Amino acid sequence: MNRKLMTMVVAGMLAAPLVAHHSFSAEFDGSPEKRLTLTGRVAKMDWVNPHAWLYIDVDRNGKTERWAVEFGSPNVLFRNGWSKTTLTEGMRIVVQASPAKDGSLRANSRGVEFPDGRKLDTGSSQGKDGK
Repeated sequence: MNRKLMTMVVAGMLAAPLVAHHSFSAEFDGSPEKRLTLTGRVAKMDWVNPHAWLYIDVDRNGKTERWAVEFGSPNVLFRNGWSKTTLTEGMRIVVQASPAKDGSLRANSRGVEFPDGRKLDTGSSQGKDGK
């Protein structure tokens, strides 16, 4: 292989992971009229990259739904005051979020309110101003 072709192949391989990461607006509806307030109990929290995920059991319309809620990266969460013990299984919380465009039980969180009234930012990829 000539040098130019090899450079293009390597560059393409390095760029592939960047293409796989979708933007907020590709997956979630950030319009103010669609915002959700999910009140429920923590089922589990996955501290994974590129985004941490909260699984929360929400009672809606007489049945329990398990929602998957995208947070920012673990690094962003730590900088915002989170630790791996901030949420405990069974803790009742309120999550402000934007729903998935595909209608699934997924959302992107803007913040969490705890039983004591304390609130923490979840490092949403939507940004603080809703854009």
